[in-house]
Amino acid sequence: MPKRPPWIALMLVVGIVPARAETIQVTIDKLVFSPATVEAKVGDTIEWVNKDVFAHTATVKGGWEVMIPPKKSASLTLKAAESIDYFCRFHPNMKGRLVVAP
Repeated sequence: MPKRPPWIALMLVVGIVPARAETIQVTIDKLVFSPATVEAKVGDTIEWVNKDVFAHTATVKGGWEVMIPPKKSASLTLKAAESIDYFCRFHPNMKGRLVVAP
């Protein structure tokens, strides 16, 4: 069997490695999710960083809820490709959207 140069093996390995999941931060400051809309992929993690002095939530009606304590952060790993609208249960005027691609 002919010997392959090492770079060919490296190319084969790189070609089959899945894309890395990312952590995407959403800042909460003065009753606003920023950015309001996030584009992400399945497997990515959304981390909400609460800079306010009171608690917030990221709540999906009929779905999940993430509690975000004051001056703390909380996160959620995205498991499905979908578009999701969420809000703060304590401050319903606070709204955000996640657009999750496969």
